[in-house]
Amino acid sequence: MFIELKDAVRQYGSGESAVYALHHANLSLEQGKVCVILGPSGSGKSTLLNVLGGLDSLDAGTVTVGGKQISDFSGNELTDYRREDVGFVFQFYNLIPDLTAEENIAVVSETADAPLNTEKLLQDLSIEKYRYRFPKELSGGQQQRVAIARAMVKNPKLLLCDELTGALDTKASANVLTCIERMNQEFGTTVLIITHNEAIAGMADVVVRLRDGEVVSSHVNADKKAAKDLTL
Repeated sequence: MFIELKDAVRQYGSGESAVYALHHANLSLEQGKVCVILGPSGSGKSTLLNVLGGLDSLDAGTVTVGGKQISDFSGNELTDYRREDVGFVFQFYNLIPDLTAEENIAVVSETADAPLNTEKLLQDLSIEKYRYRFPKELSGGQQQRVAIARAMVKNPKLLLCDELTGALDTKASANVLTCIERMNQEFGTTVLIITHNEAIAGMADVVVRLRDGEVVSSHVNADKKAAKDLTL
């Protein structure tokens, strides 16, 4: 398995006031798959994503990604892991406001060991004509596609998407999901998407549901759809 999360615990507070963001959660995922993680607010989705991305740590349990037990990594090792292996796409883009779209992508490309071709990404995501615009000059969907390009340019093994359509309309959402789908198919990138939108589960290879910090179900999607065919 590419991802193995075993008895993962992330706790805030102690004693009777303890709150579990993850409560002995278990998850397995093969390489190159698209996994959609569903659950209500407070179910642990973001914590799970942050743990897999090396942004948060466990209080107990283990997490292994690509054969690396990242739950045992030092701070410097986690920094290397995030830089080399992981791409993040956040709901609110997190673009650098004083850089153009192309410059936002180049910042990441310049630190990657084997970056993808920036020009091709701009073309694949249909944002080449916006390359010299600043984030404030772009629509939400355009900013999200720049954010995807920035995450993908380092050619990550793992792409983590946090509510990436939450701030977009239906058309922009479909375009963004098609971009994610294309990246998975072309580069074999393992993709995890956390969302409240049940319809997005239709494009997943594996659908996982969280409740109160626990993985309550994980199943293979027998009726996988193309992103363009989803009813969002």
